[in-house]
Amino acid sequence: MSTEPAGPEQRGTADSVADPAAVPGQRAGTAPVDGPDGPGWQRLSLRSVPVHLSWLLAPAATAAGTALGGHGTPNLQALITVASLTIAFGVVAGINLMRCLTTRYRVTHDRLEVHKGLLFRSRRTVLLERIRNADVTAKPLQRLVGLAAVTVGVAAVGSSGGSLTLDGVTRDQAAALRRDLLNRRAALLAAGHGGQVEQAADDMIAAFDLSWTRYAPLTVWGVGGLFAVLGAAYRTLHEMQVDPLELGVVRSAADAFTSVPVWVAVPVTLLAVAAVGTAGAVALYVEGWSGFRLAREEGGILRVRRGLWIHRSVSIEERRLRGVELVEPLLLRSGGGARLQAVAGGLGSAEENRSRGALMPPSPRSEVLRVAAAVLGDDRSPTERADLHRHPRRALRRRLNRALLVVLPVVGAVALPGIWLPAFLVAAGITAAVLLPAGALLAADAHRALGHGLTGPYLVARSGTFVRRTVALRREGVIGWTVSRSYFQRRAGLLTLGAATAAGAGVYRVRDVAEGEGLAFAEEAVPGLLAPFLVRG
Repeated sequence: MSTEPAGPEQRGTADSVADPAAVPGQRAGTAPVDGPDGPGWQRLSLRSVPVHLSWLLAPAATAAGTALGGHGTPNLQALITVASLTIAFGVVAGINLMRCLTTRYRVTHDRLEVHKGLLFRSRRTVLLERIRNADVTAKPLQRLVGLAAVTVGVAAVGSSGGSLTLDGVTRDQAAALRRDLLNRRAALLAAGHGGQVEQAADDMIAAFDLSWTRYAPLTVWGVGGLFAVLGAAYRTLHEMQVDPLELGVVRSAADAFTSVPVWVAVPVTLLAVAAVGTAGAVALYVEGWSGFRLAREEGGILRVRRGLWIHRSVSIEERRLRGVELVEPLLLRSGGGARLQAVAGGLGSAEENRSRGALMPPSPRSEVLRVAAAVLGDDRSPTERADLHRHPRRALRRRLNRALLVVLPVVGAVALPGIWLPAFLVAAGITAAVLLPAGALLAADAHRALGHGLTGPYLVARSGTFVRRTVALRREGVIGWTVSRSYFQRRAGLLTLGAATAAGAGVYRVRDVAEGEGLAFAEEAVPGLLAPFLVRG
């Protein structure tokens, strides 16, 4: 028997479920219904079995692809591949079926208990006070049969990485479990502080607007996403020993390209790529953000719901919110758009923070700023309210030098064949004439973006040109400072200041600030935190 260390172990199963009326602020009717295994115990739905049968799609698709590539006579390697995938499907399907039949859970007045396993049994108990969030996700096949998955974030690092997932509950069970966990947790915390839980209706902050889709082509999922899909398709066909260049569609496209003049074929191809990339970007945007709703719920919870095919519901505790980050990629910024990220604890790793901490999709900058102010409870976003200090011109020289380090090798590579073919020297001159001014403009924009300042309880820092980021971080959330200086920064009298926090990306940096100004800023932002490490002359 193995035990997952996410809280004290519960060896017995006779604990009764407390009456919700005994828990301050608990809604009536949220007590778990008695299951077949005793008070409050619930099982996963058997409707998850057909969902796991979707593993058959992979062997079937592989068999069809290899048969198509081999003109109806699959070779030995194709047969081995299909057999291996089929065996893997059987094993995984059996494991998932056993998981479905042996997993049970319940919520008591102060803990969540999950029991699972037949041969290797696991008993996991999580105190409600240690739960950070409860997210609900429903993939297309799950939605088809009325199922969902509930992921519970736990303030502990155990064998499950600080989270617990119940995959295969019904949608009603998922909604009830999420509400029950968060309500009971809020009630316990309020009772521990001698307070009561406010029972307020949902306060909607923002909802999806179809006009926002005009910002979809300005994201990285345009043409870049198209090439990523083509690369994945090529790699998949190559693994199945199918030459993509020999496919009828590819050969027809190549013949059409070579049958017209180059000055016609190239622009038409670029327009086609841009059109397909734009359509793909819009489709991904609609799939990811359709039905978006950001609301403030009872118990101090910010809830983000979104998704067309895959429904996602993310809960962010306001007491763990340390600020917001305004994200403006170059293309999106040129169209007057931006995104909003939460700087919050309890959302997992840095990668999970990027996806689960999204508060606003690419949308009008003015709307993003309004939502930022509403989330933080201010009348105006601190990212706009702060009077940011400009960074010295020495920081501009560093960015110009970086631009030269990128442009000169490119120009040199183009000019190298000019030793034998003089035409390449002309091409190198044209390349330099285009890239050098472009690099200088980007360096100047990167320098203009640099800034830092204080406004009320927030520390504000801004940097970046390809992706401009402006973070408003609560000063009380800064738990440490990192001061880094490269050789070239030391020569220029600059340093990079990093504000460490137990939320979001973990460290938010003030880049290339003057030495004295940077250290004074750190001391003013969080008095006494950096002073013991300073050597005063």
